[in-house]
Amino acid sequence: MSGFEPDHPFRTLTPREENAKSNVVIAYVFMLLGIFTGVFWLIGAIWAMAKVAEARGTKFEDHYVNIISTFWWGIFWGLIGLVLALFFIGYIVLFAVWVWSIFRMVKGIARVTSNQSYRAMFNPF
Repeated sequence: MSGFEPDHPFRTLTPREENAKSNVVIAYVFMLLGIFTGVFWLIGAIWAMAKVAEARGTKFEDHYVNIISTFWWGIFWGLIGLVLALFFIGYIVLFAVWVWSIFRMVKGIARVTSNQSYRAMFNPF
């Protein structure tokens, strides 16, 4: 796909797209489980990093980018929150990272199950 075709949730997916979709759903499920048990969060991110090459050129590729960037930004802000936990502000940062991660994962699952890319391309028509 060149990126200019609109997302049609009702068109049939190619076997490559089906594989990319099922792998990203697995990664999302692991990431959501990891919100409550940190080890699954890591497994979901590693799964996405391992499978992103198989999704290159599909409309599901940006879901992998979403998972990987959520993981790394979550680690970054989580570490800052832990350092700031010596002060009360750190707990607010950690809670914000937790909510932000849940939002991104739920949005991703909702879009992938609708056969849509994570970031809908702006189309004024």
